[in-house]
Amino acid sequence: MAANDLSLLILVSVILSYIGILLVWYVLQVIAYWRIFSKAGEPGWKSIIPIYNIYVQYRICWNTRIFWVSLVLGIAAFIFGIVGGVIGLIGNLCLLGVGAISIIGTYKLSLAFGHGIPFAVGLYFLNPIFMLILGFGSSEYQGPQ
Repeated sequence: MAANDLSLLILVSVILSYIGILLVWYVLQVIAYWRIFSKAGEPGWKSIIPIYNIYVQYRICWNTRIFWVSLVLGIAAFIFGIVGGVIGLIGNLCLLGVGAISIIGTYKLSLAFGHGIPFAVGLYFLNPIFMLILGFGSSEYQGPQ
């Protein structure tokens, strides 16, 4: 087997492994969101649609207007990031805004199910695990806090 064939085989293996991990991650997210939405009185099928599930999450734990702000900031960060230079700096600031909204949203989700800052930290850093705990655990939906 030539060195090029071996390199190609390794590259394909790495790419397929990465796709497999992403697929498992997405399936875990859908399962967790399904249970969380059910606890909050929302139909579970809404967890399947990628951007809509985040919109529903903001609706059950915070405010949908914040979702739209986050979405616009994310799009602006992408567009300004492509341009680069000083305008790219504006894109980076927009990206910081999206990150801050994401952290606050995670905290709000934690509060909506009766948890505090430590659980929110777990939700942020070990998301699929803590989302499954939130969905399948004894946490009860208390509404936006």
